[in-house]
Amino acid sequence: MGRSSRACSVLGSALLLLLLSLGSAAAQKSSTWKTLSARCSRSLADSAQGVVTCENGSGPVRWGKPPAIIAKGGFSGLFLDSSDLAYQFVAFASSPDTALWCDVRLTKDGAGICLPNINMDNCTIIADVFPKGKKTYNVNGVSTTGWFSVDYESTDLQKVYLKQSVLSRASYFDGSLPIVPVEAALSQYKAPAVWLNVQHDSFYSQFNLSMRSYILSALKGYIVDFISSPEVNFLTSISGRVTKKTKLVFRFLDEGSIEPSTNQTYGSMLKNLTFVKTFASGILIPKNYIWPVTSDNYLQPYTSVVDDAHKAGLEVYAADFANDFILSYNYSYDPLAEYLGFIDNGAFSVDGVLTDFPITPSEAIGCFSNLNNSKTDHAKPLVISHNGASGDYPDCTDEAYQKAVTDGADVIDCPVQVTKDGVPICMSSIDLMDVTTVAKSTFASQAVTIPDLKANPGVFTFNLTWDDLTKSLKPMISNPMSKFALFRNPRNKNAGNFMRLSDFLAFAKEKDLSGIMISVEHAAFMAEKLGFGVVDAVIKALDDSGYSKQTAQKVMIQSTNSSVLVKFKQETKYDLVYMVEEDVRDAAPSSLADIKKFASAVSVRTSSVFPTTHQFLTNQSNNLVQSLQSAGLPVYVYVLMNEFVSQPYDFFSDATTQIIAYVQGAKVDGVITDFPATAHRYKLNSCMNMGNNTPIFMQPPQPGGLLSTIDKSAQPAAMAPMPLLTDSDVAEPPLPPVSTTTAPSSSHAALRVRTDVSIITTLLMLCASLLI
Repeated sequence: MGRSSRACSVLGSALLLLLLSLGSAAAQKSSTWKTLSARCSRSLADSAQGVVTCENGSGPVRWGKPPAIIAKGGFSGLFLDSSDLAYQFVAFASSPDTALWCDVRLTKDGAGICLPNINMDNCTIIADVFPKGKKTYNVNGVSTTGWFSVDYESTDLQKVYLKQSVLSRASYFDGSLPIVPVEAALSQYKAPAVWLNVQHDSFYSQFNLSMRSYILSALKGYIVDFISSPEVNFLTSISGRVTKKTKLVFRFLDEGSIEPSTNQTYGSMLKNLTFVKTFASGILIPKNYIWPVTSDNYLQPYTSVVDDAHKAGLEVYAADFANDFILSYNYSYDPLAEYLGFIDNGAFSVDGVLTDFPITPSEAIGCFSNLNNSKTDHAKPLVISHNGASGDYPDCTDEAYQKAVTDGADVIDCPVQVTKDGVPICMSSIDLMDVTTVAKSTFASQAVTIPDLKANPGVFTFNLTWDDLTKSLKPMISNPMSKFALFRNPRNKNAGNFMRLSDFLAFAKEKDLSGIMISVEHAAFMAEKLGFGVVDAVIKALDDSGYSKQTAQKVMIQSTNSSVLVKFKQETKYDLVYMVEEDVRDAAPSSLADIKKFASAVSVRTSSVFPTTHQFLTNQSNNLVQSLQSAGLPVYVYVLMNEFVSQPYDFFSDATTQIIAYVQGAKVDGVITDFPATAHRYKLNSCMNMGNNTPIFMQPPQPGGLLSTIDKSAQPAAMAPMPLLTDSDVAEPPLPPVSTTTAPSSSHAALRVRTDVSIITTLLMLCASLLI
């Protein structure tokens, strides 16, 4: 057996194992779509195909067909573009009517292959196989150096394997998957539709190769549903030779690029869609033609291009969708929200989307369109904010809390810290360096090292008074993924006002919430070193705000310290949540018994639920959630983030798939998230209660399934099993009594601090100039 067939056999078998865990149902949903098929000019024949006419105040309206999903090179966001695995996976993780896309290239002997780039060195290992094959050719007026299919017979390329064409994506499959012939894409994968894209017809004519002849020959043996090209001459040359089953689509490139046939820019051609209609039935345009973005990556008002094209009788397909590319900040790193902006915005809908991740538009079209986002649903899973909607606004500010409420959080949270003058405040970190602009203030000189709190120098909440905070500092948005150059909502990075605990309680009491969560940490330190009883302060604030005398909103107290929860249990009747901050695979029976003595619920890390190795879910079986729930303890998982780099590859860079994994797969009772809007929207999806008919793209991934598709020689090292949570991990001595020490300044001897003010201040100011 040759290398090609061996690789296909091994990987194909692994893929089959991965997919056997998935069902085969598809979402069947009646919906309203403002696609071209919805326009009033449709013929009566179309009505026979299920398009219904109705009237509204502004004239006749049609409910059209749902937008098409075109998988660019298959599921190329996960597997190698145009590979066998990428094409196979579409059928098992996307809507059943998803079309396959093939970028057609021609070999020296006129064979057709599917490759995402005309320069083969960008997507194959050809440079290793033919190291002397580098050439320079004119490609549509651009001198291009690399390896080209026109220099090789199709038999030569059987020795060439694919590699990752997007450098930011994983390369584990490099060198293991062969190039796929066009004929295989048309027949082997039993796709409901196939889209052939011809990108460089004029280039091949330099080598006496006719893309026109090749495509027309293919049409004799196969059904091709879509043919696209950015070249007018190519489309006009075949427009009279294809049947009505094949749609011709004119592909627009960047607005400033020149179309080689007419010598016009694509931007100018966009103004003459009636001309495009003479040789095409649709247009394929970059998504920023529809929703342009500003230089700082925020959405501008949508253009009229979709409406203009529909008026001209042209379907509109939007391109450049990929979950792991930078989205406009308006979407809060939520790719499903982006798709809804193109198909379910109330004004228009594109007729299709071209995507590297077909699972996400499948979700959008099949289960998340036409939802009532204002609907309140406080049932499971509980959506608990993490420092408010901290994915969009600075932690624990009035803006973050208001956004969390607006976005549908069931519970909003306040991590309690204390100021120098003894005011309990909501602040996600005891170190102001993490979440405020203190590094650019005169207070930066108060930076100290307190080993009991953290190893690095900081300016702590108890170093400043409440007035110091509110009059001299601004909030600073958290950027947990900044090392990947992913930043949150820069325009509002310093927006909002700090909140005292009393402010938070007054705010929350007037909102439609099922409850609040107050987190208490460093209680022993505050009692011994600051002379502040944080437990007593929280109880008093709750009493003063009336929370102890009401039942409309439940009060949840969360802590990693069992001693804190023990004291709350002794003095209150609030719901107590024990936060397990270590990665553990399970809980010993003795630890479960201990936890039940002081807590009514448990929050656990995402990695304790689904262990990962090198961003892949492992098949290591962690029974933590099941054990806790069997002991009568609801489980909340923390912290869910929308940024794709925070998620295992198995979640497809899709925040909704992440939620599906934890809620449907692990069956947690709630999620603690920086982005409550995404979790709340999940609870409203129309596929929620479909049981065995739940569509495959709404089912949880199989842990270890994706990892098994990688050749064993290329798999990352296996991880050691996580430890067990034992009673010794849970048990803690009682909280110490509150000392008579007053809140210290940065030089207080009791803290045994170490500082070099001049060096630290210089470094902090330098860092601040880069970050703020």
